[in-house]
Amino acid sequence: QVELVESGGGSVEAGGSLRLSCAASQRAYSNYAMAWFRQAPGKEREFVAAIRYSGHTYYADSVKGRFTISRDNAPNTMALQMNSLKPEDTAVYYCSYGRPILSSIRDRTHYAYWGQGTQVTVSS
Repeated sequence: QVELVESGGGSVEAGGSLRLSCAASQRAYSNYAMAWFRQAPGKEREFVAAIRYSGHTYYADSVKGRFTISRDNAPNTMALQMNSLKPEDTAVYYCSYGRPILSSIRDRTHYAYWGQGTQVTVSS
């Protein structure tokens, strides 16, 4: 069982920045991926960014160039640096862990473990 703990959410004005962090209790798979998804009220949970065990990164088109996913210094942790935030980025952000094949890296059903979520609110 992998437990994920997110931190770093909050409120910011449009154009501002926030940094989210996620710590996994252990590394369950050698060929793992960690990802961020988000869910706004009344909408489905959507893919934001992912990083594979190899270090390769993947982004949703809506955040490309503004968000950066990376491994943090501590083992089994990752971070999401969010710059140039927009009101449409407002959502609950979820950290996830799994071993999706490459073609499913953006598919939430391929991630077995999820954090509790952290709220990000961007005001205009």
